[in-house]
Amino acid sequence: MFEFFVGAFNTILYQPLFNALILLYEYIPGNDFGIAIIAFTLIIKVIFYPLGSQGIKAQKSLQDIQPKIKELQEKFKNDKAQQAKEMMDLYKKEKINPFSGCLPLLIQLPILITVYQIFWRGIGPEQLDYLYSFIPHPGAINQSFLGLIDLSQPFWILAVITGIAQYFQVKMTTSQQKTIKQGGSDFSQMMQKQMLYFFPIFTVVILLRFPSALALYWLTTTFFTIGQQWIILKEKRSITQSEAQN
Repeated sequence: MFEFFVGAFNTILYQPLFNALILLYEYIPGNDFGIAIIAFTLIIKVIFYPLGSQGIKAQKSLQDIQPKIKELQEKFKNDKAQQAKEMMDLYKKEKINPFSGCLPLLIQLPILITVYQIFWRGIGPEQLDYLYSFIPHPGAINQSFLGLIDLSQPFWILAVITGIAQYFQVKMTTSQQKTIKQGGSDFSQMMQKQMLYFFPIFTVVILLRFPSALALYWLTTTFFTIGQQWIILKEKRSITQSEAQN
């Protein structure tokens, strides 16, 4: 059974994505592996742009009603059944599905795992056996980026830069949230700070153990997501301002 799932994973996900990366490497001028990874990442993000947008919008909508949720939790803290009913009514009134932000992530998760597997396994002779017959065999692949970084090895500078980018991505999200003070302490702000610093540090720690090809993929993904969040949040602010004026 395990071999069946491994075979299915390789056939359905690993092999197509691996071939796409090698194809880009073959046809990008200069055969720069780093440029191929950036192009590969951007193509994946563009394909999943609608799902990413849906997730960002859902997250923003949930953030906007957090004050109302906190009020209901406080008002019905001794009646969990009524609290759940009131919250479902709130979601229905605001036309929000509390699970809609998770679905895009779950759909993209297999792709994310596959990409990690590609860079974790490396681009050795054994992996090149996964090439389709119509894909040109590149021979030995020069896994360098601009002739400066060996993407087959961890590179702490790239890992740290990725962590910093992750910090700004999370900050962009958390800065939109409204904090609710209870009992003289700001629980919401405390959670925001934990997310703001934990995820970037976690990112750096993980990337220090992986080939820097993964860091380059992660960094490109983060920059793309920052741009996507900026566009969507700007659109929502414009719509909100327009509705307020009317």
